[in-house]
Amino acid sequence: MIWEISVALIAVAFAVLVVFLIKTLKAAEKSLDKTTQTLQEVQKTIDELSYEVKNVVRQANDITGDLQHKMGQIDPVLESVKNVGDVLNEVTLAAKQVSTAFIDRIKSPPKRPKDSEVKAQHAVVQTPDEMRAYALPYETPKPESKSPGWMKWVDIAAGVWHKYRS
Repeated sequence: MIWEISVALIAVAFAVLVVFLIKTLKAAEKSLDKTTQTLQEVQKTIDELSYEVKNVVRQANDITGDLQHKMGQIDPVLESVKNVGDVLNEVTLAAKQVSTAFIDRIKSPPKRPKDSEVKAQHAVVQTPDEMRAYALPYETPKPESKSPGWMKWVDIAAGVWHKYRS
């Protein structure tokens, strides 16, 4: 009889254990179902985002290509602006040189030769008759006129400009 009670007790304990195991396995199954459902939603969201990211990358590539094309079109304009800047720099330099030479010429008094040098330069042996014929009381000998110094600078600047542009 002890054996029968022991076996019955073991059978009841085993049945209780199986019932609790079944409940635990059902709870685990529900958790796995929810996890599977969540993973499917995450996968769907990733697929949607992947599509959007691909579109953004394509648009960025298109914009980059367009920018490169437009920059290529602007390059000649920028090169022309650089050339104009170089030309203006040269013109400014030439104008500065001309104005500096002109101001120096204005500031410095003209060199006048000494009276003895003028007489020595214009001394010509004349007979008294020639002296009377040509000598007028208001007439003074005029020194030779020199071309202005700034003209020389303009010629130099034009030559430099011509060589620079060639």
